[in-house]
Amino acid sequence: MEEKKKNIYETITAVMAEIGSVGKESINSQQGFMYRGIDAVMNALNPALVKHKLFVVPEILDQRREERQTAKGGNLIYSICTIKYTFYAEDGSSISATVIGEGMDSGDKATNKAMSIAFKYACFQVFCIPTEEMKDPDAETMPPSKPVYATKEQKQEFVDECHRIGKPKSAILKAIGAKSLEELTVQQYEIAMDNFKKTPSAALDNLKENTTPPDDAGEGLPWNKPEK
Repeated sequence: MEEKKKNIYETITAVMAEIGSVGKESINSQQGFMYRGIDAVMNALNPALVKHKLFVVPEILDQRREERQTAKGGNLIYSICTIKYTFYAEDGSSISATVIGEGMDSGDKATNKAMSIAFKYACFQVFCIPTEEMKDPDAETMPPSKPVYATKEQKQEFVDECHRIGKPKSAILKAIGAKSLEELTVQQYEIAMDNFKKTPSAALDNLKENTTPPDDAGEGLPWNKPEK
């Protein structure tokens, strides 16, 4: 019985199962960054392509070339190519990937460089080739930011507003989640000011600082606690 030929999706899956990661082993001599060269990509990919009978046909859709001058007065050829790469499986089914490649050269290799770069990135996209430097973004958590505390003037304004509405500042601090006046943050201050605007003045203008507020001293006020 003749073996069933794999379609393009089965073929790509089989190729992906065999190729490993391709690390950044090449270095750009002019700008000093590491990159994954076309040779490293083809060395990793070619055996699997041959084994699973997958071949690629390029089609240049657009090409632009221009001359640029270097800082030393030399000439550079800059080439931009838009290329559609069609990947065929042995049963004739196919998928296509259209990519843009850019290349520069002082001679006649700018277009070849652009095509090589385009093919490299087409392979990255189609076969999801990982780099050895790929990291789980969830593992790169940012360190907690330091709180920004209210200024002396803001703290005084906070105290004045507590007096205006006739509520102990300790009750309002508790309502907005602040541990103490000294640890009042700018965020908590802004929340308090926003709520102070919605609260009418009390008959008593001042409350002594040593007043012990009842447990429900903050009830009945439009306070919005800051999000944790």
